[in-house]
Amino acid sequence: MTARNDPLAIALFSEIAMADQLARARLSKVLPKGMELSHFSVLNHLAHDRGERTPAQLARLFHLTKGAMTNTLGKLEAAGYIHIRPDWDDARRKFVAISPAGEHARDEAVRAIAPVFDNVVATLGAERIRSALPLLRDLRQQLDRDD
Repeated sequence: MTARNDPLAIALFSEIAMADQLARARLSKVLPKGMELSHFSVLNHLAHDRGERTPAQLARLFHLTKGAMTNTLGKLEAAGYIHIRPDWDDARRKFVAISPAGEHARDEAVRAIAPVFDNVVATLGAERIRSALPLLRDLRQQLDRDD
């Protein structure tokens, strides 16, 4: 059997893809009205980062096109969740930062999705999850390097 048809690899990526799809669907159901998972992801990153990022940096971070990120940022700005300002040294570039309203919206979203996460941990068990995290982290880093 060739490595290209390895049933173990196929099973691994099938499980990851299905878990991703199910997790996204579950989280999307409980997010506050009007908030999409992509909005939450950007707000969550900006809340943790506490600095400014360019749209291009965010697009690279989330593996999106600049156009897709611009669309998401436009919706977040229209909702008042982020501030976009020009780069005073380079008029072609902009900087994005989370606003106080965005921090509040992100915190509300975290409160809404926390029960989903808590249920998964309670059902699977904290020890099993702890033991899986190093493998999942290594897999994520490997996939990130291959880009």
